[in-house]
Amino acid sequence: MSDPDGPRADDQLEALRGERKVAILGCGRFGRALAELAIDNGLQASAWDPAAEVPASIAASSPADLASRAHHIVIAVPTAETRKALLSLAPHVTSRHLVMDVGSVKQGAVQAMHDVLGSRVPWVSTHPLFGSSSIALGERLLAVVCPNAVHPFAAVFAREFYERLGCVVTEQDAAEHDRAMARTHALAFFVAKALMDLGAGADASFTPPSFHAMARTIEQVRTDAGHLFVAIERENPFASDSRQELLDALSRIHSQLEQIEKTGDTAGGETRQESLAIPDFGAQAPELMETRDLIDELDHDLVRLLARRAQLAKRAGSIKASHGKSIRDAARERALLERRKEWAGELNLEPNGIADIFSAIMRFSRALQGK
Repeated sequence: MSDPDGPRADDQLEALRGERKVAILGCGRFGRALAELAIDNGLQASAWDPAAEVPASIAASSPADLASRAHHIVIAVPTAETRKALLSLAPHVTSRHLVMDVGSVKQGAVQAMHDVLGSRVPWVSTHPLFGSSSIALGERLLAVVCPNAVHPFAAVFAREFYERLGCVVTEQDAAEHDRAMARTHALAFFVAKALMDLGAGADASFTPPSFHAMARTIEQVRTDAGHLFVAIERENPFASDSRQELLDALSRIHSQLEQIEKTGDTAGGETRQESLAIPDFGAQAPELMETRDLIDELDHDLVRLLARRAQLAKRAGSIKASHGKSIRDAARERALLERRKEWAGELNLEPNGIADIFSAIMRFSRALQGK
């Protein structure tokens, strides 16, 4: 792959183009969820994990067996174990494979793949921004692909792979990715951990709407990746600076509030209060508040319609079961999405965006039907 114009380039491209199988090294919470997502989207999945139970229907017997089952191989292990996993896999992969990792920290993974696989085996670092609960809830799935100069077209095949899974894909430099994750992913975990340690909201009979988003963040961290907290904070090279910036900002705000409590509205207190005010866009623009209210009303209508659709989905599932038919009908789903995209075009809406929405609705419907 280091010489895309060389004699092996056509063979490499042919092996990777249109690959409908995926092999997953690591069958923990995310690895298993990824296998199920791949199968739901018409791919064949295999998995191997020496430390976790792998469903018999997808189990490979060894790294060698795993590599023989697919050209696309996903490393789905904790970030700290990426290099070890690559070393176990390296003797069994060739230039006809594509190796991807799925860790939340990219620079270390890039270095490990560069060191272990080098120019011999195509590789690319990726980050699926979803977990098992995101899949189960039918949320919009996002993935980041970090292209590298050693295997420039590996990113193309990684993008195709994630798009087959129903993901919206963004390309980003590994260092840029880690900086962004330090100020979002790592900080969200940091704040969620602090709120959990404080027991915030745990013993309250009710909580205000302003806390609901925080509660959802806590629940998301618990459900999808709470076990990764230390790894995310330790291995992202930018996480420490981001945490310190947050602590400095909180300390400044705390000091200003303390000063206001001591002085009231005198000695510059009013100015300090103004500096602490959080802008309310609705108050700044009354027409925006009105528009937001209308959006809320429409969203309520949409939820009611989704509830009606859910009842029909359950009914369809019962009928399929009584006739011995599979829940998943890939041909109908493709036709349904194409028709919805046509409707979107007729109304000057972005067709792929509408397709993303209906893909999520269909995942939700399949979950209701027991698949």
